[in-house]
Amino acid sequence: MTVPDKDRRFPRGALAGAGTLVLLSLCAAGFSRFSGIGTTRAPVANVVQTRELRFEDRADGAVVVSDAKSDQVVDVLAPGTNGFVRGVMRGLARQRRREDLGAAPPFLLTRWSDDRLSIEDVATHVRIELESFGPTNEGAFARLLNDRSAQR
Repeated sequence: MTVPDKDRRFPRGALAGAGTLVLLSLCAAGFSRFSGIGTTRAPVANVVQTRELRFEDRADGAVVVSDAKSDQVVDVLAPGTNGFVRGVMRGLARQRRREDLGAAPPFLLTRWSDDRLSIEDVATHVRIELESFGPTNEGAFARLLNDRSAQR
């Protein structure tokens, strides 16, 4: 003879075991959080160098990079070159268009004390950590921190 489903009970031992496991997990997480044991923390990095930049497309396909404070031309990215810089800036510009913010606010390029680089859109507060894309791609932005004028 079979027992109808309405008369079956969930095993108390399994329920007690699951409850104990959840309680122990919460206790371990809380202990780790407050004691610091078993956790890792990224060291706090300080700003070493920043530069506010503007990127402007030219009719010939080039991109003019200028210092937002002095309006001095920092570099001119020739058509068909600097694909990584163009791709990152295209993504940031797309976010601005989505939020209808315009092109006036500058982008903030920052070198941190742990030698990382990031670029932040001060209008949308979107920040991209450039070391994630490798040293060559990060270097494409690093050269824009230098105080040189474009010779073009």
